[in-house]
Amino acid sequence: MNEYAHRPRKRFGQHFLHDPGILRRIIAAIAPRPGQHIVEIGPGEGAMTLPLLREAGKLTAIELDRDLIEPLREKSRSIGELAIVNADVLTVDFTALAQGAPIRLVGNLPYNISTPILFHCLEHAASIADMHFMLQKEVVERMAAAPGSKTYGRLSVMLQLRCTVEPLLKVPPGAFRPPPKVDSAVVRLTPLPATALPGVDFATIGNIVRAAFGQRRKTLSNALSSVLDARAIAAAGVDPRARAEQLAPADFVALARQMH
Repeated sequence: MNEYAHRPRKRFGQHFLHDPGILRRIIAAIAPRPGQHIVEIGPGEGAMTLPLLREAGKLTAIELDRDLIEPLREKSRSIGELAIVNADVLTVDFTALAQGAPIRLVGNLPYNISTPILFHCLEHAASIADMHFMLQKEVVERMAAAPGSKTYGRLSVMLQLRCTVEPLLKVPPGAFRPPPKVDSAVVRLTPLPATALPGVDFATIGNIVRAAFGQRRKTLSNALSSVLDARAIAAAGVDPRARAEQLAPADFVALARQMH
């Protein structure tokens, strides 16, 4: 361990990546370039921060743990320009941070709040060029799942309506300090252009998806009875006897349009 070795804190969900081979593959996948506005969520001890900084020249890091900030500043001083935001990522306004130019998000996300972070990022998708995240492998599988699979659910639908989802590589527990109890994976999310978006309020789509998957064993006519009756579901081109996991993301958009 180096002089800045930090005891990982369970309450922050800290697992520090240290495997140099995995790090090289992640940096290669991100392919940072000078002039790009890269924002890292949870830099930790800087394993990914420093190589990104060497390639891009400058970087913004969002770190909640105050004890990590000064060591990270010290390590980066001779490498590039590092701006550190001491905040909970769920409170960060990425649109304001972008200042009109798309940002690139990267990070080894805390597994205990990874889904809320993903949904928070989706709220700012118009200001994001792409996202490269380390997550629990099971979550990445859910993100990329196709209709009809057991892992297909609310997260799959809402992400795929806003982004292209590309699983990149699997990462074993031993690549971290301390090792997590689960396998991990890296995923790339690329927000879709405005012309490819549904054109329906995402809050409305979200309400439909939440209701449908909240009772996923029930048919849509039962699960959505409080918002759409069977006739309205059929008018959207969807079989009221179907279940949520059988619907493509576009079907949920059609149901949301029917609500309007």
